[in-house]
Amino acid sequence: MKKLTIIRHAKSSWKYQVIDFERPLKERGIADAFLVATSAKSKIFKPDLILSSDAIRAKSTAEIFIKNLGFNSIDFKLNNKLYDFSGEDLIEVIKKCDANVDHVMIFGHNYAITSFVNTYGSVVYDNVPTSGLVSIEFKMDDWKNLAPGKTILKIFPKDLK
Repeated sequence: MKKLTIIRHAKSSWKYQVIDFERPLKERGIADAFLVATSAKSKIFKPDLILSSDAIRAKSTAEIFIKNLGFNSIDFKLNNKLYDFSGEDLIEVIKKCDANVDHVMIFGHNYAITSFVNTYGSVVYDNVPTSGLVSIEFKMDDWKNLAPGKTILKIFPKDLK
């Protein structure tokens, strides 16, 4: 059995003249990420591995979750392939996870996040919002055999306000 917890980066700011990759989080994004992470505290178990896009907004979101969930001792890696919007690289990264890893937490971007959740989960969402978290369980022993699983948890900021 494998589990994936996937989180879309928090709301980013457009007020700075920086390239897309370097956009920081907005105050609302920071607050929403904290809200979702706090709500998730009693609902998710520690992952074996945390992966994040290396874009500033995804990395910052991951850091908020890691701190608030107390996951500081977990293997955390930045992966440029997760700076993906189509979802093809996201799927490739997941399939390349080591078979010994049972629970992976990933921070990334839309359209890739919503597409993945709707393709591989059992619940369809119009859109996974910024700071949105979805967990999916898979009946498989190796990530390379990725196939649709069962959506077991959804936490969206609007549900907590």
